[in-house]
Amino acid sequence: MYFTLLYSYISSVVSSPIYSSSCRLQGQFHLNEMHKAGDVVLGGIFRIHFFSVFPDLSFTSDFDVVGFRMAETMAFAIDEINRNSNLLPNVTLGYSLYDNCFKLGIGFRAGLSAASGQEDQFILDDTCAGTPPVIGIVGDSSSTHSIAISSVLGLYRVPMVSYHFATCSCLSDRQKFPSFFRTIPSDAFQVQAMIQIMKRFGWSWAGLLVSDDDYGLHAARSFQSDLAQSGGGCLAYLEVLPWGNDRDELRRIVDEMKKSTARVVIVFAHESYMINLMEEVVRQNVTDLQWMASESWTAATALQTPDLMPYLAGTLGIAIRRGEIPGFREFLLQIRPDLHHNNSYGNNIVRNFWEFTFRCKFTPPPAGWVEAEGTLCTGQEILADVETELFDVSNLRPAYNVYKAVYALAYALDDMLQCEPGRGPFSGHTCGNLQRLEPWQVSSSIHSYMSFDENGDALAIYDVMNWLWLPDGRTKVQNVGEVKRSALKGEEFIIDEDKIFWNFESKKPPRSVCSESCPPGTRMARKKGEPVCCFDCIPCSEGEISNETDAMECTSCPEDFWSSPQRDHCVPKKTEFLSYHEPLGIGLTAASLLGTCMCAVVLGIFIYHRSTPIVRANNSELSFQLLLSLKLCFLCSLLFIGRPRLWTCQLRHAVFGISFVLCVSCILVKTMVVLAVFKASKPGGGASLKWFGVLQQRGTVIVLTSIQAAVCTAWIVSASPTPHKNTQYYNDKIVYECAVGSTVGFAVLLGYIGSLASLSFLIAFISRNLPDSFNEAKLITFSMLIFCAVWVAFVPAYISSPGKYADAVEVFAILASSFGLLVALFGPKCYIILLRPERNTKKAIMSREIQTYVKHDFTCLHGHVLFIMIKLCPRSNHRPTSGLHITLSS
Repeated sequence: MYFTLLYSYISSVVSSPIYSSSCRLQGQFHLNEMHKAGDVVLGGIFRIHFFSVFPDLSFTSDFDVVGFRMAETMAFAIDEINRNSNLLPNVTLGYSLYDNCFKLGIGFRAGLSAASGQEDQFILDDTCAGTPPVIGIVGDSSSTHSIAISSVLGLYRVPMVSYHFATCSCLSDRQKFPSFFRTIPSDAFQVQAMIQIMKRFGWSWAGLLVSDDDYGLHAARSFQSDLAQSGGGCLAYLEVLPWGNDRDELRRIVDEMKKSTARVVIVFAHESYMINLMEEVVRQNVTDLQWMASESWTAATALQTPDLMPYLAGTLGIAIRRGEIPGFREFLLQIRPDLHHNNSYGNNIVRNFWEFTFRCKFTPPPAGWVEAEGTLCTGQEILADVETELFDVSNLRPAYNVYKAVYALAYALDDMLQCEPGRGPFSGHTCGNLQRLEPWQVSSSIHSYMSFDENGDALAIYDVMNWLWLPDGRTKVQNVGEVKRSALKGEEFIIDEDKIFWNFESKKPPRSVCSESCPPGTRMARKKGEPVCCFDCIPCSEGEISNETDAMECTSCPEDFWSSPQRDHCVPKKTEFLSYHEPLGIGLTAASLLGTCMCAVVLGIFIYHRSTPIVRANNSELSFQLLLSLKLCFLCSLLFIGRPRLWTCQLRHAVFGISFVLCVSCILVKTMVVLAVFKASKPGGGASLKWFGVLQQRGTVIVLTSIQAAVCTAWIVSASPTPHKNTQYYNDKIVYECAVGSTVGFAVLLGYIGSLASLSFLIAFISRNLPDSFNEAKLITFSMLIFCAVWVAFVPAYISSPGKYADAVEVFAILASSFGLLVALFGPKCYIILLRPERNTKKAIMSREIQTYVKHDFTCLHGHVLFIMIKLCPRSNHRPTSGLHITLSS
């Protein structure tokens, strides 16, 4: 827009009939203005009147007292500088102040007029040399105006120092605006301050409303970008407030605010936009919203009315830093129209203020004024008797920025004039001089008073304001904190939460989130097609945890750890092994010790009754060896109980294998002896007994056991069983077990035991029907049947049992087979020895009808002679029957 205006203006100037080669003004604008002559003149552009499409912000006039006070602040600062002998000595500052009427076109013309001067005031010599009309401009007060004016004045490096509203971050671009400065922080910092407030109160879900101008649109882009980078939240909606009172668009925007779950609304717009918006908010009665105000409307008194406070009370806003200007109020009280050359055209701003304040008109009055009983101004009215906002200097914010802007230009000029010849900052180390001042020289020296950064932005500092709704209905805008940035400490945010007024029933900050925070033990899962702040909370899987709020991912626990039930921390995995302290371990241990004691008792019984026929008749040496091996079988089961260690893992299967081979070998030899004796009882079978003497029996047991011992030794040496942490069975447990090391070794061990047991069972089965009143082959058959059944069932049960239950199955198999052998082989004998001693005699053991004896003798245990007597028992001279009777005699 301003480029079109500039083009029209330049075209009109060039086509003017007075255009010539001399340095003369080619056009003149008629503006509201105020001047003061001086050696050096500073320009100023202020908003003093309203001419816009917006409703009138005051109830009687379009005169802006606050804008007039800012213009007077510049006049006061220049007057104060002129009275200061230490600053710009021997130099008098003047000013040319213009009213932009809140219109871009008028503000642009004011900027050009300030830079070029008025024809009857500033005339250059024939060489177009001399002091320029102004060496710097204070203004304009909005981003759009500043962009337009600075785009042109920047071509000539005319310094322009803005004081209010010109906060657009785009103005920090030194390529486009090389001579633009401002005493108000950039919107870039204001946006970051807003985000800091949101983070402080946990508001991650907010709506953003912006004005339809450079200020609002640039703020929206900056806000979206910074919010995404900081991870501080998301925007539920972004709406551009219409230029003017577009009821349909405003209604749509307010409907969007009502539908949204966001309870925080951030507004980057001037108060005129807010007035239109609030009319619709009031009409639809949209309450329970937390408003956040940009600095452009934080202190807007037009919005602090009783009708709007039910909606806007509790507003948090960013405001320009407040400052004190000593003597300013006294200066304002001395304002008089005659002191400002009221008869001169162009010094009419004070006259307008006077007419507005006292509701009068200077002569000549407008037509019909006197007839309407209007009052004429005399210029002698007393300002002190009038209540006006002009004298409220307790909360100077934009006005203080004007004060600092004037001093920034004055110090820059003073610094340049204090230059020593030959040591100046300009080409050839030259210095500037008052007769040939150039605006670009002032622009290069402007950093001497204020800490402008490389982009021309002032120190970033804002006050945090809160709208307090007092019980009597009045409104107080109170300071509750500050946000600032320094080179040393970085960004600082201080806020006193106890002072903040919250316009909610709870009197606490509202909760404004799209999704509630995910607690520890869960992770965030973004909802498809929605902002990142909208998510579901998914519990962590087993073995994974999240120990912080709003975790993006769950982390896996280390191998020896597992997730707690709440999935918020890792706990050591439970260790599982067949323990002596658990019921199963206690039961198996008790059974093992019981079996050991039973073996000891039976052995004691046999030793005590070793001279009785039933003990001596059944090869007592093998019986004693068998009892000792069974005791080892019972005891070896204890190696399977308790925490696995290297020595227990190495010994458990070795002791188990050797013990059972010793046991089965004894049984096998006993079975083979019985069968050999039976064959020896037949004609021509006596030779078989030669191979089953005492030495052969002992040697057989030793050889068979040694084979198993060799297998175990080879297994331990080649692939020793070792303790192993097994995490495959259970996710939340560590199973301590003994890795067999070599599956082949374990299979050979079991296979060898199974082979001997099967052979014993087969021989015993063949001998089961041998005639005898006490045939031990039957007992061996039964015991081997139990033994084989247990170990056949063991294999599938062992394979399918996880963890400690595999050890329990093996222990059970050991105990079951051992008890089976003990009870089946020695139970009947103990029964006879202890309960039926009358049957423990030679006569009882031998057949009652003995007629023929076939005696075969051979050296036997303990020097006794074993007599094998085969009797033929013809009953009543019928066909003989045979019976095998085994007895011992000296």
